[in-house]
Amino acid sequence: MEIKASAKYLRISPLKLRLVTSTISGKKVEEALAVLRFLPQRGARLVRKVVEAAVANAEQRPQVDVDTLFVKKVWVDGGPSLKRFQARAMGRVNRILKRSSHLTVVLDEGPVKKR
Repeated sequence: MEIKASAKYLRISPLKLRLVTSTISGKKVEEALAVLRFLPQRGARLVRKVVEAAVANAEQRPQVDVDTLFVKKVWVDGGPSLKRFQARAMGRVNRILKRSSHLTVVLDEGPVKKR
């Protein structure tokens, strides 16, 4: 059973967020959270919050075993950009795009491994 969580209008560019999300795709939830806790990027904190929200969503369903969850899909879509201008020489301006992102995490139950 798939469990989803998303965060919209995050004030970080999609490119920076995709660098973080590529490291956790396909990993078990515990391992993904451990990796995200020690990554130095600012986006790791945002991704960790969304993964924790997805785990909290899974805990609300009694038929889902939280210990067997893994990150099935993670994707980052571009959100709206704030348009700003920076003054340049001789009365000109440069356009600055302050990009935002929409992040979606999908968790799924994996097979139970017996040790």
